[in-house]
Amino acid sequence: MRRGHRVHVAVRMFRPLSKWVALENSTHHWQVGSIPRVTNNSRIVSLLAQLEKINADCLVDADNARYVTSKILHLAQSQEKIKKDMMAKGSTGIEVILSTLENTRDLQTTINILNILLELVAVGGNRRTSVLVSRGGTQILLQLLVNASKESPPNEELMVLLHSLLAKVGPKDRKFGVKARINGALNITLNIVKQNLQNQKLILPCLQVIRVYSTTSVNAVSLGKNGVVELIFKIIGPFSKKNTGLMKVALDTLAALLKSRTNARRAVDRGYVQMLLTIYVDWHRHDSRHRHMLIRKGILQAIKSITNIKLGRKAFLDVNGMKILYNTSQECLAVRTLDPLVNTSSLIMRKCYPKNRLPLPTIKSAFHFQLPIIPVNGPVYQLYSLPPEVDDVVDESDDNDDTETESEIENDNEEDFDQNFKNDDIETDINKLKPKHELGRPFEDLKMYEQFFPEFTEDFQECDLISKEPKPLSTNITQGGPIVVPTAEVEQSPVNHAIEIPVKETHPLQTEDCNKRPIFLGLVKNDNSMDNTLQHHSDQMNLLPSCQCLNHEIIKDFDKISLQNTSKSEQSYTSKAMTKKECKSSLSEITCNKSFQHVSSCGGVLFEGRSVQLGKLCCSGPDPEEEDVSCSVSVEEQVMPEVPDALQLHDPELYIEIVKNTKSVPEYSEVAYPDYFGHIPPPFKEPILERPYGVQRTKINQDIERLIHPNDIIDRVVYDLDNVSYPVPDEGDVLKFNSKFESGNLRKVIQIRKNEYDLILNSDINSNHYHQWFYFEVSGMRAGIAYRFNIINCEKTNSQFNYGMQPLMYSVQEALSGRPWWIRVGTDICYYKNHFSRSSIAAGGQKGKSYYTITFTITFQHKDDVCYFAYHYPYTYSALMMHLQKLESTHNPQQIYFRQDTLCETLSGNSCPIVTITAMPESNYYEHICQFRNRPYIFLSARVHPGETNSSWVMKGTLEYLMSNTASAQSLRESYIFKIVPMLNPDGVINGNHRCSLSGEDLNRQWQNPNLDLHPTIYHAKGLLQYLAAIKRLPLVFCDYHGHSRKKNVFMYGCSIKETMWHTSAASCELIEDLGYRTLPKILSQTAPAFCMSSCSFVVEKSKESTARVVVWREIGVQRSYTMESTLCGCDQGKYKGLQIGTYELEEMGAKFCSGLLRLKRLTSPQEYNLPSTLFEIENELIESSCKVTSPTTYVLDEDEPRFLEEVDYSAESNDEPDVDLANNAADYEPSLQEDGLSDSEITRTHLP
Repeated sequence: MRRGHRVHVAVRMFRPLSKWVALENSTHHWQVGSIPRVTNNSRIVSLLAQLEKINADCLVDADNARYVTSKILHLAQSQEKIKKDMMAKGSTGIEVILSTLENTRDLQTTINILNILLELVAVGGNRRTSVLVSRGGTQILLQLLVNASKESPPNEELMVLLHSLLAKVGPKDRKFGVKARINGALNITLNIVKQNLQNQKLILPCLQVIRVYSTTSVNAVSLGKNGVVELIFKIIGPFSKKNTGLMKVALDTLAALLKSRTNARRAVDRGYVQMLLTIYVDWHRHDSRHRHMLIRKGILQAIKSITNIKLGRKAFLDVNGMKILYNTSQECLAVRTLDPLVNTSSLIMRKCYPKNRLPLPTIKSAFHFQLPIIPVNGPVYQLYSLPPEVDDVVDESDDNDDTETESEIENDNEEDFDQNFKNDDIETDINKLKPKHELGRPFEDLKMYEQFFPEFTEDFQECDLISKEPKPLSTNITQGGPIVVPTAEVEQSPVNHAIEIPVKETHPLQTEDCNKRPIFLGLVKNDNSMDNTLQHHSDQMNLLPSCQCLNHEIIKDFDKISLQNTSKSEQSYTSKAMTKKECKSSLSEITCNKSFQHVSSCGGVLFEGRSVQLGKLCCSGPDPEEEDVSCSVSVEEQVMPEVPDALQLHDPELYIEIVKNTKSVPEYSEVAYPDYFGHIPPPFKEPILERPYGVQRTKINQDIERLIHPNDIIDRVVYDLDNVSYPVPDEGDVLKFNSKFESGNLRKVIQIRKNEYDLILNSDINSNHYHQWFYFEVSGMRAGIAYRFNIINCEKTNSQFNYGMQPLMYSVQEALSGRPWWIRVGTDICYYKNHFSRSSIAAGGQKGKSYYTITFTITFQHKDDVCYFAYHYPYTYSALMMHLQKLESTHNPQQIYFRQDTLCETLSGNSCPIVTITAMPESNYYEHICQFRNRPYIFLSARVHPGETNSSWVMKGTLEYLMSNTASAQSLRESYIFKIVPMLNPDGVINGNHRCSLSGEDLNRQWQNPNLDLHPTIYHAKGLLQYLAAIKRLPLVFCDYHGHSRKKNVFMYGCSIKETMWHTSAASCELIEDLGYRTLPKILSQTAPAFCMSSCSFVVEKSKESTARVVVWREIGVQRSYTMESTLCGCDQGKYKGLQIGTYELEEMGAKFCSGLLRLKRLTSPQEYNLPSTLFEIENELIESSCKVTSPTTYVLDEDEPRFLEEVDYSAESNDEPDVDLANNAADYEPSLQEDGLSDSEITRTHLP
């Protein structure tokens, strides 16, 4: 029902006023209760008609005007409905009132009308005030102010009413500041304040109006020149119970004025920073009952505004402001209601903390790789062009003066800003959106890729294709690490698994045994010979005490263990459970002299040509009394995945052999224990961590203590890649660090306090940024001690570490005790902006680029353990090559066509594998060969960004599903030919990069014009697709696996012209587009527990035009071209809601993707599967059931996360996007908690037209 209509009687006001009528709804009868309302409405109609007549007579009857306006005022004060009707849409009552105000010269009439207007905007003010502005009320009021100021002296009541009304109208008029300046109202209001400092009633609304004036910077400067800042400092003062309302308004006005750099400098020059601090301390001390918190916060807001400039920050530090605010905020911590004071104090201190450069000789990578050619432009060219002296010098001019605006909890305009935000990155040119289908290279050039498609010419004449039964896998395959394989089938009763822990005798180690291999882990398979006591562990996990591995005294000073080549007869890997006695006798002994200097005798002969060592072994073993306990471990049934065909891919021996041939820039010679041991998903779920209240401000306060109490800081370097001669600490209570192994990333460690360390990550090679991935080793810890780690040079403006994600840890002691898995660890985790910065030159032109800190606290369970920490589950290049070799050696050649080729060599000489998987033809008959060759292609790739290790785990799940012997996997192989590039960026993975290859460039931004010399893997991967396009064999699906650091769940990005145009002003209704690109994501949303359809987006952005997804869609012509993003954190919907994601869930996603492809085949080819033709319509039904469009996550300003009560660094930035600082996003912000509130996708999601 529209406004103005009522059930019984409704009043509509029409011009001319003399003809206003009451319209009665003829379908309803009169009721007694409505008669007075009609009478009153008729009365206001009559009064307004009289007022209009008086206006027509040029207001000659002043007495009548006073009478009429006073009556209208009385009605407005007593009848809320009168006010609603006067402000209703279509009413001209407000116009009559404003016209009278503009024309009258009678003081009392003017006062009456101003009171009427105040009544009208008093309730429901936003909309009503906007109506007043739209009818020209602002200009009339300002002109009245100018006219009234000419009276000497001005009427006080008139001025109070005028300024009270202007204070309400001004914020709703975007041009209020300009109108006030043009009319000369600024000085009028200012002079009234100057002349009436003792008149609180008058100056209070005047200060409110000055605050509104000051929202325009030009006005703020003009007022400042006329002494408004000095004037306000005459009003504010020490603690007093009098005039507290005026004090609050004056402080709010001062804070607004000081946002102008000119005014802030003026305040600094006059010593007002110290005055504000003195006033704040006085109010802090005397306001013991906390009744004047708003005044105290107003003082802090003024300090916050003045410290937006460099001079303000310097003045703040010079008058010991850091210590003052630190002490007062500490005293406020005990009172929860004072949190706004603590949070604002924290923001000020953090901003004023002196900016420092990172304690590094250069922010360029510690490793250098000489490129074959130097690009003529781009970031790498700029990096090579930088003068060494400006590498990362902190340029004070880069300080974010006025541009560094933090969003506050009370920011009323925030929602409006978000709603009006326009994504300028969306492609609006339909000609650019339409697929080109251009090869880009001559066909003669593309013929070089024929070698990667032998399936086109293979005739299988020499192959044994008789048997159609699955060939059982060999049972005597060397089983190394316990990697389990999930499937996409219906969950069945899980199989018990036992992890065999070999036990070592506790007799003294002999030196001659040094060359024997350690046998740490074996996998127990379920078979008929398994001991019944091990076969029936079920209801709960029974982790027995760990077996004795090494004598504690002898291993105490042992630093490194070398892996030695041994004969096969010396290796005792087994796949069957062993008794206690067998456990004891089966371990190949690890020996070494107690003397440290003899360790080299073990490690020097590891490999021919290059030595590889295993990382430090834990130096604390179990008690000798526990040596004779059982070595088997039963895994909890309900959480372990199904293991098809007992296919185990981890083989430590094979892994070491592959590591020998892996080429790294630092020439790593060590192997991390987790990569050697292997990893199995832990037998428990890991919930998303609940963030404790106040954790960030506590950490920031501890950082501020470094400046206030510098003598408490140790500041000692304990690990440094840039200085190979750094002194290694030999104290027992100092942690030792290492990252010199494949995929490792840790550049420098500085001990800050006894149990606190600052960690600095290495940049991507040939780059000076991209710090996020970490993987390092820690040893020398004490049990039960809380250690704080701060990774201080992160770059993204927000992280899932603020929303429940934890880093990962792998304990060698735990692995030796039968728990070889990565687990989520850490408490007091948060991610926030710190005081380290780099210059705009080093930041590539981004002004005032600050670093961010990931901080977490860890308490170790075992003394002198060796633990590894990682950003996400590591998956090395060597692990991939090992897995591919195991897959090739274990597959059934009668059933599975498997081929591994080298697509190309990388810049450092590593091979980039490409895998072909399909089903062998049923026979070598012509029909079967034709069916084999004509299967549609599926092209998959992963790990273009090295730090997105989750994409490799998803790919692992895909590969293992495709190679399994299940009926569905065989059906899938018979349906498609899979071309898979499982790792597009081997060099980046090997060298511990986060985003780039050795060229220093993001390879997923090179697909448009890849360079053969700098981007060989992209050049040839695109060449494969171009070749398929040239021979008319376009893939049915292209999917590039990625990881996402800012969102939860698994989701897809696709490409759609219509959905992209829908986000622009261009009409998309006339576009006709096949919606088949939505089918696969919809299938996955129904079958994969971690997949979330509502997070998917099919919009094409300008910044993504050179990504694989867009190029393969636009240039190659693949309609179903996707990026599949997997969260690094966890899920907030579905089966895994509230849980952090693990390797089981990731591998399951890879398997579910395969089963989704099988369902896609059945949907799009119903006749081939002898299904009813009606099933062909299911695709459209799937689309229609969830045809919603989500705006691109890159530019949505709202985070898709629950918000916290304390202030956090809060901004939006997609992981699939280079870091771009948006000034309005990089805010320090902590709104109220809304666990069940709208996410960014829910806010921006809408339907197609």
